[in-house]
Amino acid sequence: MAPPPHPARRLAGVASSPVREILALTQRPGVVSFAGGLPAPELFDAAGLRDAFADALADRAAGRSLQYSTTEGDPALRAAVAERLSRRGLPTEPGELLITSGSQQALTLVAAVLLEPGDAVLVEEPSYLAALQCFQLAGARLISIPCDDDGLIPDAVRDLVRAERPKLLYTVPTFHNPTGRTLPEARRRALAEVAAREGLWLVEDDPYGELRYRGAPEPAVAALPGAEDRTIALSTLSKVLAPGLRIGWLRAPATLRRALAVAKQAADLHSSTVDQAAAARWLASNDLDLHVARLRAAYGARRDALVDGLPDALPEGSSWTRPDGGMFVWVRLPGGWDADALLQDALTRDVAFVPGWPFFAGEPDRATLRLSFTAHPPAEILEGLERLRATVRARDPASTVR
Repeated sequence: MAPPPHPARRLAGVASSPVREILALTQRPGVVSFAGGLPAPELFDAAGLRDAFADALADRAAGRSLQYSTTEGDPALRAAVAERLSRRGLPTEPGELLITSGSQQALTLVAAVLLEPGDAVLVEEPSYLAALQCFQLAGARLISIPCDDDGLIPDAVRDLVRAERPKLLYTVPTFHNPTGRTLPEARRRALAEVAAREGLWLVEDDPYGELRYRGAPEPAVAALPGAEDRTIALSTLSKVLAPGLRIGWLRAPATLRRALAVAKQAADLHSSTVDQAAAARWLASNDLDLHVARLRAAYGARRDALVDGLPDALPEGSSWTRPDGGMFVWVRLPGGWDADALLQDALTRDVAFVPGWPFFAGEPDRATLRLSFTAHPPAEILEGLERLRATVRARDPASTVR
């Protein structure tokens, strides 16, 4: 018998996510995992969501909640999201929004609509791993933007745009994944100016912006002069309500809305009707500001526990970020250390993290790693750091870690 045809060649350059593979290794009880960017399940409003689903499935509403729906999304949900974005400084009408199955689908739709094989895409160095996978699957050429402690460097963006003529630039400007850094307002304005002057689509991914623990918010890039008609803004309820709902959205300029809706129709017709209806009811009957305040208080304490404990857990000469919000701390180990090798030893002590190398589109820095602090309370974080400290000492008994 003849074998069936091979899978599409475009899959050949797309590796499986090491984050997902590490998460599978850390499901056993007792593991302290700093690996996944997971919200704390004990902070989910399970009772409120049960009530919201019950309301969506009540006799008067079930016929609509369980039926096919419009591609663009539940009108009540779009209205609630638009109102919240507007209050946060990004004026938005419901008609500007497309509800997606998580913001990951939003990225996939953007790639489908804007990218041809071989097109150049600018990404921060390092960048969100699943975005790199998405653009690779579309056949794009990924080009790394030089970054420093404040994020991408606008002059470098300008030079790369002129040299490479990319279709789009992808950025997580607020509480970046994986580094946790935040792009200052001056650089956001410079990025908007480059996009307007050079002719460039911007994709602004903001899943973490509500999770601020100190400082004042920066303006959305999509709200800045020059960027209004060329920025696709993505976000989600995953980090502030529950990731299992798979509720995300994109806010698109008028010139792209129809194409994105057609791509969404081809992908799945529409996102889950009942999940959208429940999310809309939860937003209508609960105080999201109060809920987010609880998250900020809990996660801020967890960030402090992690960052304050790192000097005793890592070898001397390590450096790390202290993010103003979000979910991640980025670490660079001193010369001679390899984060992948350290992880293998750490797993034997039931502690996990993500090596940094998969987040690089270019030459990876194998001494880097990402730590997430949201999934464990402070006492468990301290236990995890003690295990990490023991791992470092066992790997290098001469290490000056205390």
